[in-house]
Amino acid sequence: MPRRSLLAGAASLGLLGAAARPAAAAGGSRYWVGGWAAALTPPARRGRSVHGFAHHTLRLVVRLSVGGDRVRLRLSNLYGTRPLDLGAVTVARRAKGAATVPGTRRRVTFAGRRSATVPVGAEVVSDPVRLTVHADHDLVVSIHLPTPTGPTTWHGGAKQTSYLSTRGDHTADESGSAFHHRTLSWFFLEGVDVAAATADGTVVAFGDSITEGGKIPDDVNVRWPDVLARRLAAAARRGRGLSVVNAGIGGNRLLSDVGTGADGRIHLGINGEARFARDVLRQTAVSDAIVLLGTNDLGAGTGVHRGTRVTADQVIAGLASLASRAHAAGIALHAGTITPNALLSPTGERMRAQVNHWIRTGRAFDGVVDFDAALRDPAAPRRLRRAYNSGDGVHPNTAGMYAMAQAVDLSALGRAGTYLLPVTGSGTSGRRPPHAPQPGQHSPG
Repeated sequence: MPRRSLLAGAASLGLLGAAARPAAAAGGSRYWVGGWAAALTPPARRGRSVHGFAHHTLRLVVRLSVGGDRVRLRLSNLYGTRPLDLGAVTVARRAKGAATVPGTRRRVTFAGRRSATVPVGAEVVSDPVRLTVHADHDLVVSIHLPTPTGPTTWHGGAKQTSYLSTRGDHTADESGSAFHHRTLSWFFLEGVDVAAATADGTVVAFGDSITEGGKIPDDVNVRWPDVLARRLAAAARRGRGLSVVNAGIGGNRLLSDVGTGADGRIHLGINGEARFARDVLRQTAVSDAIVLLGTNDLGAGTGVHRGTRVTADQVIAGLASLASRAHAAGIALHAGTITPNALLSPTGERMRAQVNHWIRTGRAFDGVVDFDAALRDPAAPRRLRRAYNSGDGVHPNTAGMYAMAQAVDLSALGRAGTYLLPVTGSGTSGRRPPHAPQPGQHSPG
């Protein structure tokens, strides 16, 4: 049953919907929302993700979708094989390259301590850090790793340059001179929450390489979720806006695990159904999610059971399951139609048409984002429009990313909202227990 039907009954009980949401603008209240996030994967078969780091400092660059006056970090050792020792950790506004804006560096603490150890499979949330940050600007997170990390928990395809220092703790450096090495991956950092007065909910973009960034240039921040975030920020009334976080993983499938890419250097993530809880339901203050998955299942032809062929009914069942789980968590799920893919076989193309017809007419979702209609060539609907084709017939170029973001109806987002508590006091933090906080019920910092 679509969530719009469920909300009609729930609102009268004060459980969901606008009746349960406090007035965000009253008294300049601030709420924790997701400012940035990455969908993390196991290490690949070779490369830096396998060997990890020791006695060096990572300087990770992330683009925030919302501004505020405090931030807190979420770090993960989900796929590690040994405890992860975090030495000094700092945040700062970025100047240029690996350099930070003078006077903006802030030390990060964990339950009042200047270091932390994250057990295997666990995560840690920092204490709130007072730092004014701005939407569509870069935050620098510097992490000193004083002991060997072993295999890492990471996101391989960042489309954003970050940095690795020479030996030692360089978290306090304003200059980028010690950061000689560059990387296009994020390590250990799962999310940055922002205490925002201009937003009170988070939209999660959940997908594959088309959501992650695909073939767009590095460091330009024009993935379709980036452009959507700018549209939402421009349209926001104070206290009623939405942030956007990107949970796309290149090569990811809805139904089956892929493992590593052909060269062994990038991991393509566990299947979408398996990671949905962590990458969508447990994000901070989620009101809506937009799912765009299925093209890699159709392209590979791999079914749910090993050695079997995928069917349209399996993809439909997988998407329907995500909708049910989102609704059970009080989150609106909007489905993106699967975009043209020149690499699909005739059978795969027929299944794509079947799945898209169901998405458009099946009423399982709170909304439909017709990415297929936005990108396809009207004269040849099985192909991307030439103006939107990056060249491989699968991934949209920069113009295509803008067209995708424009296909999202902003008025369909944030209708029900989530139950939020305002940011008060200095707060506490620590490792997150397995089942708390619940989605949409994130405690104040």
